[in-house]
Amino acid sequence: MIWSIPVPGTELSRQEAARPAAGPSFFYRFGVLLSVSLILFGNYYVYDSLGLVADLLKKEYAISDAQYGFLSGIYSIAAVIVLLLGGAIIDRIGSKRSVLYFGAIAAAAGLLIALAPSYPVLLVGRFLLGIGAEPLSVAATTALARWFKGRELALALGLNLTISRLGTVVVDRSPQWASWAYHGGSLGRPLLLAGLIGLFCTAGAVVYYALEHFAERRWDLGRTGSTDRLSLGEVLGFGAPYWLVTGLCVTFYSSIFAFQSFATKFFIEAHGVPREQAGALLSYLPMVPMVATPLFGLLVDRFGHRSLGLLIGALLVAPVYFLLARRGLPLYYPVALLGIAFSLIPAILWPAVAYLIEEKRLGTAYSLMTLLQQIFLFAVSSAIGGANDLFAASATHPAGYAPGMWLLGGLSLVGLLFALLLYLREKRPS
Repeated sequence: MIWSIPVPGTELSRQEAARPAAGPSFFYRFGVLLSVSLILFGNYYVYDSLGLVADLLKKEYAISDAQYGFLSGIYSIAAVIVLLLGGAIIDRIGSKRSVLYFGAIAAAAGLLIALAPSYPVLLVGRFLLGIGAEPLSVAATTALARWFKGRELALALGLNLTISRLGTVVVDRSPQWASWAYHGGSLGRPLLLAGLIGLFCTAGAVVYYALEHFAERRWDLGRTGSTDRLSLGEVLGFGAPYWLVTGLCVTFYSSIFAFQSFATKFFIEAHGVPREQAGALLSYLPMVPMVATPLFGLLVDRFGHRSLGLLIGALLVAPVYFLLARRGLPLYYPVALLGIAFSLIPAILWPAVAYLIEEKRLGTAYSLMTLLQQIFLFAVSSAIGGANDLFAASATHPAGYAPGMWLLGGLSLVGLLFALLLYLREKRPS
């Protein structure tokens, strides 16, 4: 971020001289934080709402699990397109207008999904959500960096992440607090509820736009910093530790996010769990990291041993999907293991990249990791749907879900191999 700092001996322009020396107050900046967090709350709710009604969606639209997997994963195709464009759009139009435009796209996508008359329209809605939601998240982070850099930025980003993940918790708990929407097993009302909550993307964006527009007339906020963008020319210089971390990132996130897309349907049909309990179980995955991730981050910052922490996290994930494939085993145990790993691995993985890659290439490193993650997520989601269809997974044939869980388990073992190689490499004398 570039701040306008007058050089001694130069004269300020009339506009700069008219601005108060003091910047926005803490409460003003807190209003900015709340408006940005409201945007991402709505965004997270819309994104995760589909998985909670996967069984109803399959029934009402008469689609296969493979088609549902493609529907879930098409978001990632849109995300890849946006990531290839990099931060050029946000850099060009600024965070204020980016948040407003992309927030409107994400909100429109939520309503289109809710009102879709056919499966192809559903695909368009989900694709549109990826086009809006991915740059919206980048623009929101860029906005917070503009307002809080040098002023409680870590706190602001932490609170923003907590409020954003509440969107996932709220949607997973919606069969309890909004039971009327699920009464009678209809698909329309849960998706319409998600579409209406998705309007928070627009409401928060309008509030943020107004706050920044007003502030720009009173204070010098500086210019927005450059966003992460993918530069393929820099990729060849990344060393083996980076690629091992990237391998763990891709296998871990593609497996856990693909599992979340099918989890409610899997819990209901393979384990006979009521929808309310299935949603409650799934809500623990974002709830645990909201508390545990910062604590793990503090521990690692204090004591180090990052590669060991990643290895422990990968060990926790390794048996989860194989345990879930077994019927009769209490679901709380594998879900608890997954929740702890979902707290530990991200707390170490993303900051670890900053130790492996020099700062001027860090944007490329993060963009490449995210790009590969989205590609693999689409592939894994489609593969699970295809496996469910191939083995006739259903409430009447719950054993058909086992191959999909074995696929995720195998992916987790590959992630464990990456973590082990990284740990052994760090232990080498050199």
